[in-house]
Amino acid sequence: MSQTLDTSKAMKLVIEKARETMNQNIGGPFGAAIIDPEGHVLIVASNSVLKDHDATAHAEINAIRQAGQLLGTHDLSGCTLITSCYPCPMCLGAIVWSNIKHVIYGCTAKDANSIGFRDDMIYDMMRQKEIESKDLILEEEHRKACLKLFKEYQEKEKQLY
Repeated sequence: MSQTLDTSKAMKLVIEKARETMNQNIGGPFGAAIIDPEGHVLIVASNSVLKDHDATAHAEINAIRQAGQLLGTHDLSGCTLITSCYPCPMCLGAIVWSNIKHVIYGCTAKDANSIGFRDDMIYDMMRQKEIESKDLILEEEHRKACLKLFKEYQEKEKQLY
């Protein structure tokens, strides 16, 4: 980064947004911000799972979606994500897919677990040799038909992202 990022100011905005929407019963105590490569705050978002009835409406996902819309791209290379809590596996996946390489977080997954959120349980499940458990069954079916679709995408030289 060409400029020193003032993480305390950005985290303050994240916490304020999370507290505001948490108190409105929009979502949990989670907020996130996307900072551009020059250190400017582009987006401050919060968790909106309860309001949107959407299990994927985590603060990091909402911030990534809004930043992509604002910038007109899915590629957030050079941006930093600041979040009130260590990202859950879903959010980590979105961070990787959006090409964000720098994440600053406040609380840990264990902190989230201590107040009843399941982040740590999901990480434990992922550490197992097989992800399947009593809580999740992963079943492969119709692979041949899906591989045909994948091959068509490759043959048409569609954009990889």
